Amino acid sequence: MMFDYVAVNGQRCRQAAETWSHRGMCNKPQEVKAESLPAAPAEAARPAFRIPGSRPSEMDKKFLVWSGRFKTPDQIPDFVSFEMLDAARNKVRVKACYVMMAVTIGACLVTVILGKRAASRHESLTALNMEKKAKWRQELQKEGEAAAAAAALSQKAQ
Repeated sequence: MMFDYVAVNGQRCRQAAETWSHRGMCNKPQEVKAESLPAAPAEAARPAFRIPGSRPSEMDKKFLVWSGRFKTPDQIPDFVSFEMLDAARNKVRVKACYVMMAVTIGACLVTVILGKRAASRHESLTALNMEKKAKWRQELQKEGEAAAAAAALSQKAQ
């Protein structure tokens, strides 16, 4: 019993219910006979296509070394596949996330320890704020008294 269905990406796929095999667009395997292929001339030693890849930048080389793909930047070839660069970047990204998590947890612990020490010394933000405002009031009062004294002296001089 054979039936057709449409995949998520829109390609038609066939599925055989009795064998549970899954193939894409072809119905039967294609066999290539060796004698039907023409022999390649000896001059054409290099392939006609280029292997997809890119020349890694200095930062890419650092990522490849940090991710453990290569021991030193000298060992990195001139062309590296996109998949290798992507895997190295992902590995470095995950390591950076782990470092940031560890730093965040460490900062939280330091904050808790410093807060407990301040509480044992009976220091609080409210008390510090009230002391600062009292100091400002005293300074403002002294400036007001100095201005009043200067005004009284100018009144007497006239």
